[in-house]
Amino acid sequence: MKQLYIKQKVFSLSGKFTVKDQQEKDVYYVEGSFMQIPKTFSIMNTKRDEVALITKKVFSFLPKFFVEVNGREVLTIKKEFSFFKARYTIDAADIEIHGNWWDMDFQVLQHGVVIGKVNKEWFTWGDSYKVQILNEEMEAIIIAFVVAIDCVKADHAAASSAATI
Repeated sequence: MKQLYIKQKVFSLSGKFTVKDQQEKDVYYVEGSFMQIPKTFSIMNTKRDEVALITKKVFSFLPKFFVEVNGREVLTIKKEFSFFKARYTIDAADIEIHGNWWDMDFQVLQHGVVIGKVNKEWFTWGDSYKVQILNEEMEAIIIAFVVAIDCVKADHAAASSAATI
């Protein structure tokens, strides 16, 4: 089992942050596009090769995010129409999420087998997540899940704060 940690820089406008291992060495770099359409997040390995790309769909009635890993679309996160509480669904081939993904406390399963676990670290400055990788072949996909969900949450928070102004 491998443990990784994602800690966003709280006031980073460009959306740059790193994924670290238990020894606090950088394993992945995440860079968000700043003032670009469509909004994207690129996940790169230590050689700066892109391993995953998250893209927010433009011109969509409800928010929708696409996640590609190694050039192949692996999941879509989309907002459902609802009047009261925001509801999102995750569509992914052969991959399921069990638990509370909105609060970042969930397991990632493939064909019914747990391949990763994600837990939000409380009492930290900014959002921090502990990611346990049980199947290292699926590491990039699990990291992409966490970054994509966090991107959806940030987009939802921005939309909510804009609506209250």
